[in-house]
Amino acid sequence: MGKSTNRDWTQIYAIYGMDQWQTLVFLLCQAILFSILSVLYLLYFSPICIFFERLLSIAAVPSISARFAAGFTGSVTAFSALCLFFAAANFFYSSVPLHYDMAQRMVGVVKDWSTVKLALDVGCCGRGILLNTVATQLKKEGSSGRVVGLDRSKRTTLSTLRTAKMEGVGEYVTCREGDARRLPFPDNYFDVVVSGVFVHTVGKEYGHRTVEASAERMRVMGELVRVLKPGGVAVVWDLLHVHEYVRRLQELKMEEIRVSERVTAFMVRSHIVSFRKPSQHVLGTGEVRLDWRIC
Repeated sequence: MGKSTNRDWTQIYAIYGMDQWQTLVFLLCQAILFSILSVLYLLYFSPICIFFERLLSIAAVPSISARFAAGFTGSVTAFSALCLFFAAANFFYSSVPLHYDMAQRMVGVVKDWSTVKLALDVGCCGRGILLNTVATQLKKEGSSGRVVGLDRSKRTTLSTLRTAKMEGVGEYVTCREGDARRLPFPDNYFDVVVSGVFVHTVGKEYGHRTVEASAERMRVMGELVRVLKPGGVAVVWDLLHVHEYVRRLQELKMEEIRVSERVTAFMVRSHIVSFRKPSQHVLGTGEVRLDWRIC
């Protein structure tokens, strides 16, 4: 079992690589720098104490405070190194392993893929982990369905098509360039709509906590509902703003709104939200169930 898992992970990294590797390199460089400073504090603690004594003597501070200041500074430096290493590890884990795992869980929300003819991945960021997971599920079910990946960048869509071919699901995947705020599809078009760590990036030019950015994100949620067929299921995994999505889905009278427990991704909280578009328009506020657990 372990050997198979290792082989699978090797293939996954080989196919998808890692996006935003510059961020990982930056975190690791900072962690190494603080680690070196911590070692220097240990090796040269006495000279550093003398330095602090001279520095604090100007302010007529007792010498015992100098040792405390030196020790405190060294401890903060070492703690910072640990935090930076942890941040780098979490970023590395979130970029591929967690993303792949969450894609599997999102696909598992849909009970019957054999009836799915058209699926949509909104903002198939990176190299298409979620998109290819959906395509793989369609292939397993022997479905004649297709999954469409929509992204803002033509270069990203071309990269996604390459990884789909490497995964052996190229015939199940189509990519389009477009804006998630104005999806280039007719109403009631898709059986399933998915999105992974994308919606929170919409409107970021206004700042994440501004009213304008929130309005842009809500516009995307409205578009997801619009293109979803009555009775269709949508699954969204995202960071930070999930409570906004739930509120918007309630306003749109969606059914079976479910929110997963918190999962830490990229050092912030994330949740999976799933819902079903009612076959008929219903009045009243949709119920939100907070009991869907991710084990």
